[in-house]
Amino acid sequence: MVMSLPLPNEHVSVWRRYFLIAWSGLLLAKLLVAWRLPLFVDEAFYWQEGQHLALAYSDLPGLTAWLTRLGVEIGGPHVLALRFPFIAMAALLPWLVAKISARWFGEAAGWQAGLLTVLMPLSGTLGLLALPDVPMALATALCLDAGARLLDKVNAGRALELALGLSIGALSHYRFIGVIVIGFIALLLIKEGRRVLRDPRVLIALAIGAVAWLPLLAWNLDNGDAGLRFQMVDRHPWAFHADGISFVLVQALLVTPLLFIALVQTFILSARDRSEGASQWRYFGLLGGLSTLGFFVLGFFADNERVSFHWTIPGYLALLAAVPVVLGKWGAGWRKAMWAMLAVGLIAVVGWYAMVSVPSLRERLAAEKWYPANFAGWDKVADAVREELAAMPEGTVLLADNFKLGAELGFELQDPDIRVLDHPLNHKHGRAPQLRLWGLEGEGVLPRSGQPALLVIGTDEVRYRDLLAHYHALCDKVGPIQPSRIVNVDHGAQRFVVARFPQGIEPTNGKACSTPSMAYIDHPVVGQTLPKRFSVRGWAFRDGVGLASVEILIDGKPVAQARYGIAQPEVAAYWKISNDPQQTKVGFEADIDASGLAPGLHWLGLRLVGRDGVVADWSEQPIRIKE
Repeated sequence: MVMSLPLPNEHVSVWRRYFLIAWSGLLLAKLLVAWRLPLFVDEAFYWQEGQHLALAYSDLPGLTAWLTRLGVEIGGPHVLALRFPFIAMAALLPWLVAKISARWFGEAAGWQAGLLTVLMPLSGTLGLLALPDVPMALATALCLDAGARLLDKVNAGRALELALGLSIGALSHYRFIGVIVIGFIALLLIKEGRRVLRDPRVLIALAIGAVAWLPLLAWNLDNGDAGLRFQMVDRHPWAFHADGISFVLVQALLVTPLLFIALVQTFILSARDRSEGASQWRYFGLLGGLSTLGFFVLGFFADNERVSFHWTIPGYLALLAAVPVVLGKWGAGWRKAMWAMLAVGLIAVVGWYAMVSVPSLRERLAAEKWYPANFAGWDKVADAVREELAAMPEGTVLLADNFKLGAELGFELQDPDIRVLDHPLNHKHGRAPQLRLWGLEGEGVLPRSGQPALLVIGTDEVRYRDLLAHYHALCDKVGPIQPSRIVNVDHGAQRFVVARFPQGIEPTNGKACSTPSMAYIDHPVVGQTLPKRFSVRGWAFRDGVGLASVEILIDGKPVAQARYGIAQPEVAAYWKISNDPQQTKVGFEADIDASGLAPGLHWLGLRLVGRDGVVADWSEQPIRIKE
């Protein structure tokens, strides 16, 4: 099928007006949300990297870290300042896509393509977070523009734009290699593209782009290929897993279903078109379609534990430049439905970020599996750390038990050199090599003998079934853990243990370990609807010390003293390494009279009092009281 190119410039002023209104409104919304939204853990680590300037890092090339440093150098230590360079880049992207589309398909098509880039949730929310996908998307758009123009005519200016795009991409992320490979394949499949690849000016541009990879190559050569091995090998199972289908479904949802159909149509129709004068049309479709299809296939074999829905953005940008051609063939009703769906989708995603930025709204998700833990609690634990450090001797060493906590505390306390203990998360996310290069991770970071220390533990960064073993491993490194403060954020959905070591750390080296309390409520279950009178049953223990009592809390207030010391041998059988002196009598139960409470949602919790007098409030769970 041969498409009629370019589209007629009908209603140009209308589409321009729609674009300007949507672009301006979204930019304002992004600035407001980015001003309030807590720092995401990856953003915090990029900030930390920016405070230790280098040409490349263990997880990424240098550009993302440099941009975070630029933001805070200009705007100060605020989340909006850190994110501003990324917001600015993302704001430029729709204009660039609009210009690309307008050049080949007409001005009306250009404003439509720009508007699609604004409204598509994946591209519309770019820049809200300081992530490498933003400069990588800009690099993709520059290469897309340069490639299309080179197909028409090769000159130095267009080759220079290609070199710029390739260089920005090389400094953004390892994944940009995929954009280069697919772009090369797309050009090879087009007659004019094969001519372009033989031109000396283009070859020089490619050489300049290749040079931009040298800092990352040098880092890997100096560090045993640690970064490359993590990105290409360690983080991926490289085995088929059927849940890759969820990747495709999530993509259709985040793109919005009707636009997703239009993008697929664009790929199919452009790939089939062999007509004269359709080189750019084919180029956009092939580059975007092959890239997206490649990531869909990769989703069945690659990492499915960490966020990956943004991987497809480069391919979508290429398709968005051409999709107005396909939309021109749709009926008016379908087009209106697609635009409406896009607007609703964007509002929903931006609204989610806005909700996460408001603590009173975020805490409503506390017991849900989609609770945004990576955005929550850092300010509160930082406040607690400030107070604890103020009460300890000068020269106290602050220790975080994982890189997330170290980076987030670092930003909140404006200290990029917080020491971090060896933790599985550091390796899982590829940050351990970088922390060790800075001298901030490993056994060597432990304070010298007798030097006071303050340890902060993120209890939710290991699975609950592994938490006791994690505590015991910490004991082997730093000694018995006597919590001085428990920080519960959003009803304990995020939970931190702060422990003082005023006399310095004293590793137990396998000897008896004292740990923070652990507990579980067997009844009622999360979200259960209960009568005015009901019972609470469960278990609780504290290794090395034991518990003196368990109180039942509702909405943070004591409502009953539980009967503690009920035999529960299955608890000791499960937690085989537990050395609580009261095992196996660690069960509790209580009868609750909630007649004084209003019907509806309430939060059930525990107050665990150790035999040494240390009090720890356990995480709360939602219950509902009947009328």
